[in-house]
Amino acid sequence: GAASQLLSEFSPGDSARVFIEPNKHFKLPQDPNKKIIMIGAGTGIAPYRGFIQQRAAQSAKGDSWLIFGNPNFASDFLYQLEWQQYLKKKQLTKIDLAFSRDQEQKVYVQHKLLEHAKQFYQWLQQGAHIYLCGDKDRIGKSVEQTLLHIIASEGQYTDEQAKQVLTDLKREGRYQKDVY
Repeated sequence: GAASQLLSEFSPGDSARVFIEPNKHFKLPQDPNKKIIMIGAGTGIAPYRGFIQQRAAQSAKGDSWLIFGNPNFASDFLYQLEWQQYLKKKQLTKIDLAFSRDQEQKVYVQHKLLEHAKQFYQWLQQGAHIYLCGDKDRIGKSVEQTLLHIIASEGQYTDEQAKQVLTDLKREGRYQKDVY
């Protein structure tokens, strides 16, 4: 995603130096039967393809929920056919989509989280692992604030207690971010 503009200006024969920056802290839980919640926008959806492919190969029994956003359904529903197949095969349990520019009122992934706050919190209480991937300034901050709000309201915690819950989830490896 970050290199898309540069690559779109390439001509045949052009080259670019690239490097791989591994993230050893953004990985599925050891137990394939744990629930996972994958939150992403734009190219932030990319790692979740690998997550679901791995869980399918493992015949994982844990539920999986994808919450994905992008501007337009018709042009920006990345890997749409794959997600539909994963749903059909029950390798993806639930999907919520937020296409921000397809209606007058903008809808983002944090709105979908709030819409399903009760179920999100139930999954969290059942041991779900949460993943967040995308632009740190756009999705990163707003989703984290939404998570804190949900934890506070659904768990009946103070704001400080909700922050501690999120900190504990990070420490346990149950809340992982790959934001750029």
